[in-house]
Amino acid sequence: MLIEKHSSIRAHDPTLSVPHAVSPDRRELAQGMVRVNHLYRSALKMAVAQLEILDEEFASMYDHSPIHHIEYRIKTLDSIIDKLERRGLAVTIDNIYAHIQDVAGVRVICNYLDDIYYMRRLLTRTESFGIKREADYIKEPKDTGYRSLHLILDVPIVISEGTLHLPVEVQLRTIAMDMWASLEHELRYKSDRAFSESDAARLRLCSEAISEIDREMQNIYLGEQPEYYA
Repeated sequence: MLIEKHSSIRAHDPTLSVPHAVSPDRRELAQGMVRVNHLYRSALKMAVAQLEILDEEFASMYDHSPIHHIEYRIKTLDSIIDKLERRGLAVTIDNIYAHIQDVAGVRVICNYLDDIYYMRRLLTRTESFGIKREADYIKEPKDTGYRSLHLILDVPIVISEGTLHLPVEVQLRTIAMDMWASLEHELRYKSDRAFSESDAARLRLCSEAISEIDREMQNIYLGEQPEYYA
């Protein structure tokens, strides 16, 4: 199964080099950011490696894989700073570690609803990863209509000083949920047209329709009786 890699997990990012002509405080912050980037990329590698192992097993040994494809990313420094400032927090290295849980993020796109919860069981069955936080926006969608299962995994990495545990956010959603989320974000935030309350209501209706499609597609796959009749 092809795994789509939407960003390279590089150990070093040249855009994070520390400039020389800065104040000592800013230089210390910049150096800290370089280490943040390295550590979270390492944690992301660990999480993605486990998913790749599972994906290869499904592809070689089973008729069905719950994984359609995988995407991952490291949050940009501008985005990290913006999130801290929106929360009224000082831009410090300590606050990044303490308050930003999604510096490293993985999105697992599944074929069917049951695949999402099966993947959750597989990811949390290993002794390496523990769940720090979980939000099920499939059983209880957001007011916008957004649906996905969010996990914050506690991922251990071995570094020169010892073993460090860092959070990695894993989002699990179906192909249909991912389509809705991508277009909703485009319409709400990226489109030049004004986004209205009427648009928001229509998107919620689309989310409900997509949820019904997800259930029916799963019923077809399982050979169960239809919930909807032509």
